Amino acid sequence: MAKGGKIKFVIKVLLLLFLFFIAFSVIPVILYKFLPPPITPLMLLRALDNIVDGDSIKLSYKWVSINEMSPNLYNAAIAAEDDHFMTHNGFDFDAMQQAFESNQKNEKRIKGGSTISQQTAKNVFLWPHRDYLRKSLEAWFTVLIEFIWGKERIMEVYLNVVELGDGIYGVEAASQKYLKKPASKLTKYEAVALIAVLPNPHIYKVLNPSPYTRYYKWAIVKRMGMMPKVGFK
Repeated sequence: MAKGGKIKFVIKVLLLLFLFFIAFSVIPVILYKFLPPPITPLMLLRALDNIVDGDSIKLSYKWVSINEMSPNLYNAAIAAEDDHFMTHNGFDFDAMQQAFESNQKNEKRIKGGSTISQQTAKNVFLWPHRDYLRKSLEAWFTVLIEFIWGKERIMEVYLNVVELGDGIYGVEAASQKYLKKPASKLTKYEAVALIAVLPNPHIYKVLNPSPYTRYYKWAIVKRMGMMPKVGFK
């Protein structure tokens, strides 16, 4: 094969790979605009950890529509995790800069600057460990879900798949587990109790919270009082 022919062949292969990548990323995003994700990569990894440790698989995941969630839940999530959720395009560059500066000063307590959109992209489509490939793909999927899903669907998926304890995924499963009631019936303080564990649900607890978690809960409540309420219903 001549040199020119080899170059054309390589270009065709790269183009095909690019088209496959586009197709295999866009198609699931379109499907999940209408269908609940049956499982997420994090759920699979946690289940594998259970098997490796010789434990039974712990997986409680109950999907509910955003209309079956108390508005306190998504207002608490916005106050705690992403106060510019309704106005940004998927990325909050000011929050990223603040997180970077904070992490430079205190390397022991790493602060994230990811928006709810970025967290949702990671939770639904990618693996949890930090690396440059994952962050690049996270950015790509964030753009897709912002464009294809919109804010209401992003929040709906986020609150349904987020990890809220050992084998507990989504606000409905967590609400039933910890508070013995459906997510639709949560008061402001009950919703905040769930959302307050999101930084690390394996350390922070809904029941019998630590002094730090109790302080964080009141901080979220205070922020909720200072922010305009969001309504999706």
